[in-house]
Amino acid sequence: MELARSMMIILLTGILTDNFVLSKFMGICPFLGVSKKASGSLGMGCAVTAVMLGATAVTYPLYHCFLVPMGLEYMNTILFILIIALFVQLVEMVLKKHIPALYKALGVYLPLITTNCAVLGVTLLNIENDLSFLDSMINALGAGLGFMLAMLIFSGVRGRLERCDIPKAFQGMPITLVAASIVSLSFLGFGGVVDGLFGGV
Repeated sequence: MELARSMMIILLTGILTDNFVLSKFMGICPFLGVSKKASGSLGMGCAVTAVMLGATAVTYPLYHCFLVPMGLEYMNTILFILIIALFVQLVEMVLKKHIPALYKALGVYLPLITTNCAVLGVTLLNIENDLSFLDSMINALGAGLGFMLAMLIFSGVRGRLERCDIPKAFQGMPITLVAASIVSLSFLGFGGVVDGLFGGV
């Protein structure tokens, strides 16, 4: 029971209170670039979640079983980026072969997942926070789902903005950034929700 409770806290924290896009401000490039349509947002969210889970599953044991015993912990960033790049290439090949429409819709933002600091941030924070392998995988899942949620919510906001009469000075990226900041502020309220569900933990 305690294990399930701990896992649920990690999952909800990753999705809501410590959302990588809206709380930690990581992965802003695809967040702003691909969130114009819900289909693209969902596709990018799924791709990022898959890469986060795959990268965590490989980087965690490599760090603890290879880098730490050999005293090469300082190499973790380079190694993690290489592993993330491999998973991005795998996702890219799968999408190109099986879902070409989504592959074209994501465009240049798909290979840019390699340099997405949210993906690298998950793998590094799992190590820094000394999480177990299971907790790291749950955290990666929560981070990916949180990324997807932020993308989907913002795609809806941008859809509404396109139908509004926006002053010329705010058209384009300015109003997009203002809307993103308001969506980010709305996520602050989820901290109380998680605390209420789990007794302030």
